[in-house]
Amino acid sequence: MRHVFIVNPMAGKRDSVQKLLSRIREVYPQGGYEVYATQAAGDAHRLAMEAIEGGEPVRLYACGGDGTLNEVVNAAAGCPTAAVTNVPVGTGNDFLRIFGPEGRRKFIDLAALREGPQAEFDLMDCNGLLGINTVCAGIDARVADDVGRFKRLPGVSGTGAYVLSLANQVGKGLTQPMRVDMGPIHYEGPTTILCVCNGRYYGGGFYPVPEAMPDDGVLDMLLIGRLTGPQFAKYVGKYATGKYRECPPSLVRSYHGEEVTFSSEEELVAVVDGESLRGHGFTVRRSERKISFFYPQGVGYGARTPAPSL
Repeated sequence: MRHVFIVNPMAGKRDSVQKLLSRIREVYPQGGYEVYATQAAGDAHRLAMEAIEGGEPVRLYACGGDGTLNEVVNAAAGCPTAAVTNVPVGTGNDFLRIFGPEGRRKFIDLAALREGPQAEFDLMDCNGLLGINTVCAGIDARVADDVGRFKRLPGVSGTGAYVLSLANQVGKGLTQPMRVDMGPIHYEGPTTILCVCNGRYYGGGFYPVPEAMPDDGVLDMLLIGRLTGPQFAKYVGKYATGKYRECPPSLVRSYHGEEVTFSSEEELVAVVDGESLRGHGFTVRRSERKISFFYPQGVGYGARTPAPSL
């Protein structure tokens, strides 16, 4: 079994990569591992592809944030000899939150991770880009697309950056015209939020669908149509803490299935695990390919994690 660490040196704090390398040497004192650093977008995908080309069993450690994990997942999807995990060097790592409040910390324990179990997780396909966690469109996508510049501000957490970006985007208008088809639901009109969940968290801690599971063969979707400013202020907290059922059905529509399409004459932003796509039409479906994801001994992802406090 090969153990290949793909490290994004630009993720996280300045000394986080050196701390990671020290931990790797402690866990593998006799060697038996490989470390590769990315230098540009797309490098994590390329390095993961090179690691699986030989066909021997390999565990791929995506060391960085959600973007690094996304590239490695897209490379290893459907490969029977490769398993993937996420070592949280970045500032996001939203997917890891499904493993509980201590999940992110435990993924730093490389000894527990090295021998940990693995599971077959579903993937979402959004116009050809695969995602393991969430796809969003609407104001949530515009916020996520813009959140990076707020994360660079001193003392701003992931949730804080999201809130600042949200305030900025709300000032530009809550809705965009959109046509959405998901199962029996056919909607056309002003749209505030559309999210598709395979995981349970995004946006630095938002938790829209608490029942979402990454291995149940179902994508969990929420569509929020037109909201006034006061309605948005009233219901966004419920949306963000998994209480969408407490919102009026006329405002929040839910569907649990395998596919959604959405389009607009205006350019839309769709965000797949933090990666932004732009276009006028999108289809998100459960991919035929899955990913083997390994995680530390002693944690699980099945229990519904508690809603965050905002």
